[in-house]
Amino acid sequence: MNAALTWLYVPGDRPEVVAKALHSGADVVLVDLEDAVAPDRKAYARAATVELLTDPVPGPSPVHVRINALDGPLAADDVRALATLPGLAGLRLPKANGPGEVRAVADRVAAAGGPAELPLFPILESALAVERAYEIATATVAVGGIALGEADLCADLGVQDDAGLAWPRSRTVVAARAAGLAPPAQSVFTDVRDLDGLAASCARGRALGFLGRAAIHPRQLPVIERAYLPTPAEVRAAEDVVLAAVSEAGALALPDGRFVDAAVVAGARRTLELAGRDRRG
Repeated sequence: MNAALTWLYVPGDRPEVVAKALHSGADVVLVDLEDAVAPDRKAYARAATVELLTDPVPGPSPVHVRINALDGPLAADDVRALATLPGLAGLRLPKANGPGEVRAVADRVAAAGGPAELPLFPILESALAVERAYEIATATVAVGGIALGEADLCADLGVQDDAGLAWPRSRTVVAARAAGLAPPAQSVFTDVRDLDGLAASCARGRALGFLGRAAIHPRQLPVIERAYLPTPAEVRAAEDVVLAAVSEAGALALPDGRFVDAAVVAGARRTLELAGRDRRG
């Protein structure tokens, strides 16, 4: 397991910022051609991103690109320009409202000569997209994960706080796992100065089943990583479960009297893999 915990967004029309982001320690750098780029800078952002990704290894972190909105005129051109570039590790698909749109992107990747295994990450940003979360997650084998776009979703739902997002968040986590995908990463926390608020928000997201988070500033990365790495107590509990599983089959009885099954053992192993990531870092 090599789970990404930190995903750093950077505007595609600022190559100097992208270059810094590649050395920020983020697990994945997300070059944004959509919301972070003004309309009169779209062509430049795409050209700069194409130049960056012509290099098979543009930097220490893999690069995903958030193309323009699927319901707009620029997305198809973005896909054609990017699909065959050797430095591209994935495409983020904003405004994905249904499985047909996701399959259309996969078809465009294929038509451009891009790799069939190029991961696609639809972003759910409307009530309709949340309703169709599982259909979107299973639209094609190319889907590598799904995520929420909470700013647009809040506007669509007419909500202003976390209470109104509780069900869409849980729905996204359940849909991803039901589709056999990795747990989704949380949406961005927009106040880059409030690191305590970020940590508290990450703790709530982790409790809902998210894994990792998108960021908009490098200072957010260590907070996100700390929030999502297992605590020493969680590591010890996972070690107890895995140790018991070595010599037992079926349901296991732990020394404290708890019974655990195969799903709990699998979860314990994931916890230890994440802890191993921390030791390697």
